[in-house]
Amino acid sequence: MDFNDAIAYIHSTYRFGSKLGLENMRRLLGLMEDPHKELEFIHIAGTNGKGSTASFISHALMETGLVVGTYTSPFIIEFNERIKINFQNISNEDLAQITEYVKSKVDILVEAGENHPTEFEIVTSIAFEYFKRKKCDIVVLEVGLGGRFDATNIIDVPLCAVITKIGYDHKEYLGDTLDKIAFEKAGIIKNSIKVFTCDQLPEAMRVIEDKCKETGSALTVANADYKLISRNIDSQIYEYKGIRIEIPLCGEHQIKNSILAFEVLKEIGLPYDKILSGFLKTVWIGRFDVLLKEPLFIVDGAHNPDAAAELGRTITDYFKDKKIIFIMGVFKDKDYPEMIGNLISHAKTFITFTIDNERALDGEVLAGYIRNHYGNVVNCDKIKEAVRHALLISEKDDVIIAFGSLSYIGELGKTIKAEV
Repeated sequence: MDFNDAIAYIHSTYRFGSKLGLENMRRLLGLMEDPHKELEFIHIAGTNGKGSTASFISHALMETGLVVGTYTSPFIIEFNERIKINFQNISNEDLAQITEYVKSKVDILVEAGENHPTEFEIVTSIAFEYFKRKKCDIVVLEVGLGGRFDATNIIDVPLCAVITKIGYDHKEYLGDTLDKIAFEKAGIIKNSIKVFTCDQLPEAMRVIEDKCKETGSALTVANADYKLISRNIDSQIYEYKGIRIEIPLCGEHQIKNSILAFEVLKEIGLPYDKILSGFLKTVWIGRFDVLLKEPLFIVDGAHNPDAAAELGRTITDYFKDKKIIFIMGVFKDKDYPEMIGNLISHAKTFITFTIDNERALDGEVLAGYIRNHYGNVVNCDKIKEAVRHALLISEKDDVIIAFGSLSYIGELGKTIKAEV
């Protein structure tokens, strides 16, 4: 099996859907001699901010000389991004070799009459095996969906559990109320562990607190009481508990994510200088990410109402007196009316398009909604045409922001490079 064979095999298993539950993972990993049992984890769940928080934690841990695995989803540019060691993507060769190994175990499972593992279960198993073979000292493990029945929750007691901001997303799987969603996220809390979270809405916080009491786990709530020192499009500097911290990611939400990461790292014993130097090196693609300076072209992966609201607050912080040219493409299962409602006050115009994905909402349907409720929208067939139109109608001091999904960010970056 070569790299292309491996990717084709992994993506072919998408047809087995998304099944919440741990039995299949238990059987598959058992055939693999349980690679996860040889690893130490920091487990991260939440609706928004998981990836950024994971990146802050991983970069700080790397500063101490540890071999740090990071498992996140989805990928932005290439599949290999999902599985990293010291923030270097898994190589094509390693991915092909380990995928072939995992497939051989999947075949045994299926031949025995068991259910075929899902794509996420297979990718998670590949990650565990890779991290074991490379002798990772610690793995920063991001939940795929929910927490309680997510494939990553097969792990034994982690070093700690981290729950980022909880909001409404994937309601068809996790429930239609915040307490139901929080219950699924809090499912990663195991007996007698350290748990970290940020300020949550009361109904979500109650669920987390109750789960910690039930399991005898110690809860730390990262208090986002900080003093902003400076902010620009390249970095933010703030003071927290008397410590001056600089991060290269934009937006107040990234300050809050870094404070949550800070509390985790402080509790597990990292020296402050390692935390600060790690934070300064942190990268995370597609989160208020500047792709072009004139006009200012930013991409943000905001793909649910809470993330769109956070994007709106970030726009207020950075571009208070400007109206934005928005490019928007979304999946059909997203609450796009509320996403648009959270941003419409900042809009100069909307440019919609259809994402190249079977889950995509038709761009004309999206444009029709905006036209009927707000006006001032243009639909383009593809992302390339949307970018060209945005650049055509913009002045050099305008701001263009593309949002709605992480899935098209890679293509967006390539398009901009080709156009300028």
